[in-house]
Amino acid sequence: MSDIILQVNNISKQYRLGLIGTGTITHDLNRWWSRVRGKEDPYLKIGDSNDRSTKGDSDYVWALKDINFEVKRGEVLGIIGKNGAGKSTLLKILSRVTSPTTGEIKSKGRIASLLEVGTGFHPEMTGRENIYLNGAILGMTKAEIKQKEQEIIEFSGCERYIDTPVKRYSSGMRVRLAFAVAAHLEPDILVVDEVLAVGDAEFQKKAIGKMQDISQGDGRTVLFVSHNMAAVKSLCTRAIVLEHGKVVFEGDVNRSIDYYLKLDISNTLKNHKVFLNDEFSSKELVIQSFGVKSKNKSFNDPLHMNNQIEFEVSYNKLNKDSKIDTTIQIKDSKGNFILTTGSGIVKNLDNSKKIGEMKSRVCFDSDFFNSGDFYVNLLFVKNRKEVVLRLDDIISFVVLDREKDLGTWMGKSSAPLKINLDWKLDYDF
Repeated sequence: MSDIILQVNNISKQYRLGLIGTGTITHDLNRWWSRVRGKEDPYLKIGDSNDRSTKGDSDYVWALKDINFEVKRGEVLGIIGKNGAGKSTLLKILSRVTSPTTGEIKSKGRIASLLEVGTGFHPEMTGRENIYLNGAILGMTKAEIKQKEQEIIEFSGCERYIDTPVKRYSSGMRVRLAFAVAAHLEPDILVVDEVLAVGDAEFQKKAIGKMQDISQGDGRTVLFVSHNMAAVKSLCTRAIVLEHGKVVFEGDVNRSIDYYLKLDISNTLKNHKVFLNDEFSSKELVIQSFGVKSKNKSFNDPLHMNNQIEFEVSYNKLNKDSKIDTTIQIKDSKGNFILTTGSGIVKNLDNSKKIGEMKSRVCFDSDFFNSGDFYVNLLFVKNRKEVVLRLDDIISFVVLDREKDLGTWMGKSSAPLKINLDWKLDYDF
């Protein structure tokens, strides 16, 4: 017997942009008339790819286009991609929330889904009442729900508020309860969309542990969507990468994540700039390039917390009677300055009496930056007192989290720096 539990064949989903949907009477009549004559749906011949950043030529867009993959029983499949790539649309089709425009899905067994926080919850009903309501929506019988009721409540961690209306719950409490119901449904296939986006460390640990138990212990299948690459790498065995509604890569989870990260960098490369035609210059110098990368790697490779991160600036010094120092100012995603460093504080870096091409580098140790977005100002200082060229927010870069062990904290601490210092422990026996 085949161990394939889910098979997706040529799934596509088309939407019409604007205020009018595709289900108008005119379009329905056109589709019906085409079917009567044995011809293809005329609206399947048109439509642009799902690239939200560009203006298309058609009012029709393919949110998904020709998606094909198979999932084996007990496998944890990660589905990754940028916002708007089609991940949630695919999960809604798999969960039968919406139907595909073309293609078919073959599955064996019951599918349970957790697509959005508290989907199916009634705000005026208590948590206990919503367990029965949500369980029924997901396909559980009353006897099944009653048998697992206490286990669900304990897993959710909401026991004190279980007889309180859900409208008084925080978003974290709602997602805890919603995940507890879906996870205890004992589905053959569990579909989960960004369940770790809301919740504290304790819940994240329990949620990932439960998904691991479902897949490894019970032999059930999990489809997992998340932007948390550490969680994907820790939990999933295989992954597919979506881009503009199409599968652009499928394979081992580590290779899939590397492909996705490099794809993201190549589409929005801001960590390295090359300047042409004296784009930024002064009487003292002409800047040629500026970038940040992992040491001994290329500018196209992603930056991770555990990499040594190196800044490199190239410029052409024009005046041999000036000493030119390079300074960088780094800001966090909110625009707060977090550090400044410059070559002027190093005594042996004296380029006075020299002209021509210069290259300055500075390298930060691994485990210096926290994961997150950063922006960089670049300044050139003449004779330690005069700024001759200043470029604000000239590059930006993203530092990615390190790989984590399953069951550890998958979230992000708030500080922009996360320096690995030499801690010591004193204790008495």
